[in-house]
Amino acid sequence: MPSRRKTSMFASAFCTCVSSLVVTCVVLATPQWVSSEVRFSRTGTAVTVSLTYGLFSGTCEQFVELKPHGITLSSVPVPAVSEALSSSSSRSLVVATIVVLVLALLSSLLSAGFTCTNAVSNPYQTFLGPIGVYTWNSLCGECPSWFTITMILFPVNVEGNSLSEELAHSCSSSLQTHLGSKHNYGYSYWIMLLTLFLNIASLIIIYLYDHARYSKKKEQERPIENAPKDVILF
Repeated sequence: MPSRRKTSMFASAFCTCVSSLVVTCVVLATPQWVSSEVRFSRTGTAVTVSLTYGLFSGTCEQFVELKPHGITLSSVPVPAVSEALSSSSSRSLVVATIVVLVLALLSSLLSAGFTCTNAVSNPYQTFLGPIGVYTWNSLCGECPSWFTITMILFPVNVEGNSLSEELAHSCSSSLQTHLGSKHNYGYSYWIMLLTLFLNIASLIIIYLYDHARYSKKKEQERPIENAPKDVILF
């Protein structure tokens, strides 16, 4: 059976990995990645399309500017984001973002499994022991770079490939000249920062345990190293 200290530390690392797993699921599932207001001209008037969407779905609402008042049309769901895009570059970046997040999800799942195994037992197999934990926690620790890539890819797609403008055209076919856009990134986007801290915390916990175990082992070996040679020979 593992020691109480090992159980507590690996249980803490397990909790951080599970938390990272849950947050990644939330990031993938929720459509609050960005809210955009896109203005277009239309014959005799102007239209503002308000969109809120994520990687898979969203909603859009149109506001038609008429004098002296405007008309707000009912909110309608955005079809599957990747299917609504006509540009291959926009679609490719959406798919790449999803793939990176799925890889981060799988590494968090494997890391959680290995830390749980080491919290309740002392596995003798190398791949289930500390080396396996380090391997998968290191991959999980690479999630910061993965999420950094994701947090770069998505704004590049929104700003550089005019993702919101493309989705606005899927909501209304009568839009003409694009006048301007404003974008605000939502909680689904920003909580990826939380996963960075969770993955780093998991690695720190495992490192502290292994460092403490190594220091204790060295202290136990020190009396033998410092003993007189004649005593050792005797």
